[in-house]
Amino acid sequence: MTAVFRVGLIRLCSRNAPALPAGLSQQQRSISGKTMRGGPRVIQHKPFPYKEKEYNVIQTMLDKTTKRLNENSKIICVEGPIAAGKSKFAKELADELEMLYVPEANMDMLYINAYGYDMRQLDPEMPENCRSFDTVNFCKEPNHRLTASYQIQMYKLRFEQYVDALAHLLSTGQGVVLDRSCYSDFVFLETMFRHGYVSRGARSVYYEIRGNTLPLLLRPHLVIYLDMPVDAVKQRIKARNNDYEVKSPVFTDAYLRDMENTYKQQYLKDIATHAELLIYDWTAGGETEVVVEDIERIDFEVFNEDPMEKKMKDWRFPNEGEWCEARFNYTCCKPDLMNYFNVPRFDVPELLRDPESGKKWRDIWFNAPGMKYRPGYNEDMGDTGLLTKAKINIADNKI
Repeated sequence: MTAVFRVGLIRLCSRNAPALPAGLSQQQRSISGKTMRGGPRVIQHKPFPYKEKEYNVIQTMLDKTTKRLNENSKIICVEGPIAAGKSKFAKELADELEMLYVPEANMDMLYINAYGYDMRQLDPEMPENCRSFDTVNFCKEPNHRLTASYQIQMYKLRFEQYVDALAHLLSTGQGVVLDRSCYSDFVFLETMFRHGYVSRGARSVYYEIRGNTLPLLLRPHLVIYLDMPVDAVKQRIKARNNDYEVKSPVFTDAYLRDMENTYKQQYLKDIATHAELLIYDWTAGGETEVVVEDIERIDFEVFNEDPMEKKMKDWRFPNEGEWCEARFNYTCCKPDLMNYFNVPRFDVPELLRDPESGKKWRDIWFNAPGMKYRPGYNEDMGDTGLLTKAKINIADNKI
């Protein structure tokens, strides 16, 4: 209710905000690399320090959003099969476009707390159904009862990461390149389901959560898919020589082929209705410079001409007030957005804990080093100045 009141207040204060020129309130024409520009971009407006300073209702009236946006203020998602070389490519792309690189989400984001303590060390004390479960565990034992919880948690981490990406773009004007995103996460869930690693009930919970949360976001401007046949994927997995992947019963031809088909027949087909899509054969690798040249040829402004055009629809705000409202939602209301993951379903046993196990987990988890209080308030971990701290930085909190 508080969040609704705050958003309503923002709209009230910006009711008379004038409509902005299309180039500002919607999409500027082309993304440009620093090579084409002949050097680094000149920053016209200082980025808003959204991690240290709260963007509150008053700030929405004082600090406008579109003044920082430029042609590179875009969200780019890099997708592709396992071991395709996405991370290396995404880093190079972000560097050339002077964007923020966001690595692929992983369970370390959950299990390693703000003080560097790995919560997986607590497993021997935990009840069996409350222990940690990450990618390594899944590769070794895909039929484990915690597989469904693991994939739902991965979606949650990717969603949280995407919210942070939107907050960064709207607060600083700097574009973001993500290694995978929450939009493509269902590809993994579907493949797991088809191979019997996730039950039908858990799948229905996943899609209920997904339906609650994805509409809250602004979809990406551009998706780049690095294509690679199954045989090449298996060779790459073998070449990077991670023992848990090489010996895994998961990465069979059938599993990798189903993942590829779901990517191409469902995800790419759907996301292309909103975002621009570039697909490359990455079997033998590729050159980032070639991709950048293709990106620079995309005319994003053309999608503003028809108000009924589906592409880039999420980014067509009519006035400054709505830009500031979106920025407010992704910077200050992140905990409210994460609440949409709370789906009360008690018909899927693999997603439930019995009361005794749940209590034991909570007692152990929240008495671990650095977990008794919020980050910055744990004196035993070296935090100081507790008496003078009046605010909590939401951006730094673990969800």
